[in-house]
Order: sequence, then structure tokens, then C-alpha cells
Amino acid sequence: MRGVLVSLYLAADAGHDSGVLEVSTLSARLAYALMCLTLVWGVLTSTGWVNRLTGRDALRGSHQVLATLTLAFAFVHGTTLLMLDSGAWELVEVVVPFKETLRYTFGVLAFEGMLAASIAVGLKRFMTYWRWMWLHRLAYPAFVLGVLHAFFGALAAGSLATVWMLGITLLVPAVTVMFLRFLPARTLATAGLVEDL
Repeated sequence: MRGVLVSLYLAADAGHDSGVLEVSTLSARLAYALMCLTLVWGVLTSTGWVNRLTGRDALRGSHQVLATLTLAFAFVHGTTLLMLDSGAWELVEVVVPFKETLRYTFGVLAFEGMLAASIAVGLKRFMTYWRWMWLHRLAYPAFVLGVLHAFFGALAAGSLATVWMLGITLLVPAVTVMFLRFLPARTLATAGLVEDL
């Protein structure tokens, strides 16, 4: 097994590896924040809770931009590990789940689940609505896996105490709207969250 990122920080020479790890850490944190925002905005868009702000096409477009940025920063996070001079990571370990420890598996599966959900958007016209919806909803378990990866990554790096407040601040609304998304419409109407059916 490979050592944790903390040991990579200690083993970094001449600053190159530490700079690459800083880019990886920054892109991971941005991917986490954008992942939470993408989920919230996607639920608000799909349920129609923000339809009064602007047209539906603009709402979908902004959700797609957030999702694309999330995937881009997650991709940068994973690929920067391949640029380490120490050679601690190989392509197979970054792409294939269950090749490393469980926290890395969470990250690989989260990225691949989000990528599958995004690819499903392009294939929407070639499949039935319900099959497309099933594929696109892979984003929800991918979100949970991404949160687990972020939590255990921060714990292993020793930075959990530093980033927990922002992480929880972004996580609570995302989990709340995800929970509300799967409640029956009658329950939401009874609670006054949507107009009566």
C-alpha cells in the first residue's frame, strides 16, 4: 500500500512534489465545493423550485456548467497525483477502483459515477426517459462516495480540523435538498414546501 498524503508531504524534495500536492489539494477542495453546489442546483432545477428566477434552459445550462467544473477539478485532482516525482501513483491506481485503500476507491468510484451521469445527458435522446433518469441518478451515490473520499482524505492528511467547517457548511444544504428530492410530493405539500397538489 502507498503511504498517505502526509508522508508524501514529508518526503517531497526541492518543492516540486509539494507544489503538485498543493495543486491536487486545491483542486480537490474546489471539486468538493462545486459537487455540493451542483447537487443543490440540480435538485432545485429538476423540481422546479427555482423556475421563477429565469427560464428552464438557463437553469439547466448553469447546472451543466457546475457539473463540468466539478468533473474538471476532480480530474485535475486525480491526474496531478501522476505527476509526482516520487512515482507514488500509477495510472491504474488512479483509474481502477479497489486498487488502493478504501478512501481512494471512494474517490475513483465517485468520479466515474459522476462521469457516467454526465455522459447519460448526451445519450438522453437515444434512450427512454426512465432509463436515462436511472443513469443520471448515479450522481447521488457518486456524491455520497465523493463526500466519503473527501472526509477520509482530510482525516488522513490531518487537515480535517481545518476544513470541517466549510465542508459541513456546503454539505448540509446538499444533503437537505437530496433528502427532500426523494420525499413523496404529498409530504412536501403537507409541509408547505411545494404548492398543494
